[in-house]
Amino acid sequence: MANYQTEILVTIILIAGTILLISIVKGAIKRFGRLAAINVNSRKVVFYFSYLVIYLISITILLIIWGVQLEDFAVFMASVLAILGVGFFAQWSILSNITASVILFFSHPLRLGDRIRILDADFDWTGVVEDISAFYLFMKTDDGRKVTIPTNLVIQKGIEIFDKKASEG
Repeated sequence: MANYQTEILVTIILIAGTILLISIVKGAIKRFGRLAAINVNSRKVVFYFSYLVIYLISITILLIIWGVQLEDFAVFMASVLAILGVGFFAQWSILSNITASVILFFSHPLRLGDRIRILDADFDWTGVVEDISAFYLFMKTDDGRKVTIPTNLVIQKGIEIFDKKASEG
């Protein structure tokens, strides 16, 4: 037992640090979401993605603390990434929609309640943004239709924003 005291102590510190980091990241995302008027459902995608990254980094550090050989770990990670790569390639639209949702969350000026027009040659959609989820943008058009647009298309198409928060006034 005496041989593992250092590893146990560092593991406890790592767990405490991971919990603290998750708390800090969660608070930062909540603050940014409130300031940018982003709804709770859109924030969940970013929460889950950030938790995944933090946990993966923590698990990697934990394996290094407990003496897993770097060569063995590299082979394991290459295998996992190859399997994930094949899986994500097979489900490319799902991955692109999730990525587009994260981009919309952090850097796109589009917000809930905005009156917009999707600039597309095939469709003439003008209306108010009702919700943005992990996969879709929900819009109520001026003629009363409910339109659901995949978030990856929202990133690809041009969007004209007429009124910020049209639903408020």
